[in-house]
Parts: sequence; structure tokens; C-alpha cells
Amino acid sequence: MMKFLATAALAALVSVPALAEDIKIGVTPGEHAQIMEKVRDVAAAKGLNIEILEFSDYVVPNQALADGDLNANSFQHQPYLDNQIADRGFDLVSVGKTITTPMGVYSKKVKSLGELADGATVAVPNDPTNGGRALLVLAKEGLIKVDPDAGLKAGPADITENPKNIKIAELDAAQLPRSLDDVDAAVINTNYALEAGLHPKTDAIAIEGSESPYANVIVVRSADKDAPWVKTLVEAYHDDSIKAFINDEFKGALIPSW
Repeated sequence: MMKFLATAALAALVSVPALAEDIKIGVTPGEHAQIMEKVRDVAAAKGLNIEILEFSDYVVPNQALADGDLNANSFQHQPYLDNQIADRGFDLVSVGKTITTPMGVYSKKVKSLGELADGATVAVPNDPTNGGRALLVLAKEGLIKVDPDAGLKAGPADITENPKNIKIAELDAAQLPRSLDDVDAAVINTNYALEAGLHPKTDAIAIEGSESPYANVIVVRSADKDAPWVKTLVEAYHDDSIKAFINDEFKGALIPSW
């Protein structure tokens, strides 16, 4: 009888599911939020409950994560994270790749960069990493030349040749789509382009190549990098159903990077 009770008790313990864990993840509006909503469904089946918080800029999500207001964030590429860590001393680390969002050049006034007039104004993001990325896109298209020693953090001062006397306007990344009425062209991150109804494949007059080093990442505090929930989160994001959703929903505007 005692053996039966012990066996029954053990069976009961085995059948009880692990307690669910709750985490908060910061994202930017658009594709990062849309994808995370799908990840949330996959993660829930694995016992991880995700609350998604949207942020309208690139600065606050890292500060919120460092302050403990978030458990993770998913909105930035590795060079931007590296720059934030160097500038602000955040003790943060990437734990998995997500998507690559090719940066594009958009315009309401010209159909190609070759049509830009002498002295035209081109807007770029005002943060160092995305601003440098934008200048490298313009350089790749032959509009300007940039000092190669500046690397990924090139700024307007690193422009070595500018035959059309292009004026570079540095604006907040989220404001760039709205600037298209006032500038001749703007180099816009894909998340903000999609949010404004612009599609990189059909609306961009120039686009970043597939060789871009700017894969986006899931980021957590360094102290949490080996936590079981982090492994579950990355597994949920890297699920085949998420890759299928990205390919079906964004039709090549985003590239799964795992």
C-alpha cells in the first residue's frame, strides 16, 4: 500500500507542469512588435509569458533594460548595441540574432539618386551607428565618398568627396519618414519605413546590400544571459513558424538572420 501511495505521489509530481515565468520585452513599433507577438504565442506554449512594451525611439529600451524595467529587448542591431555599451556603460549582452532590416533611401521628389540636384538635402538618422550606416549606403551608391578609417561610425565630417555638394540633415530616426516632404531624400531604417507605409522593395530608390553587418539581436542584462528563460525566449524566436511568418508577412523586406 505504501509503495502504491509513493508511486502515485511521484506520478502526480511528474504530471504537474513547471510554473510559468513572466517577462517584459521592449520593442519598437512595426516589424519588431509584430514578430514578437508571434513569438509570444510560441513562448507561451513553453511556459514563458511575454508582456510586450513598445518604445518610439532607440535610446529608452536599453536604459529601461539596464534599469531593470525590462527583462529583454528586441529592436537593435549589434553595432548599435556595441555603441550604446561603449557610450553609456550598459552591462548588456546579445543572446540571439533575429532579423536583418535593409536600410533604404526614399524620396518624394526624385526617382533615383542620380536625379538629385546640386546642393540637395538628404536626411539621415542622428545616432552615430545608424547615421554611419546611412552614409555608407550613400557611399555605396556613389553619391559621396567616406573616409574608410571611420568604419561603421562615419559621420558627416568623414565625407571626403561630395561632388554634388549634398547637405546632410541629421534627424531622429523615427522622424525621417515625415521629413520626406521637406528634404530631397532620406535614408530610413526599415521598421520606421514600414510603419509609414513604405516598402523597401517597391518604394526605395536605393537599398542596402545583403552583405550588411547589421543583424538585429535579442538583448538581456549580462547577469541573465544564462537564465533558463533566456534559452526559452531564443528558442521561441528561432522557431520555424516565426521564420515562415517573417517570409510570408514581409515578403523580403526583412531577412531572418538565424
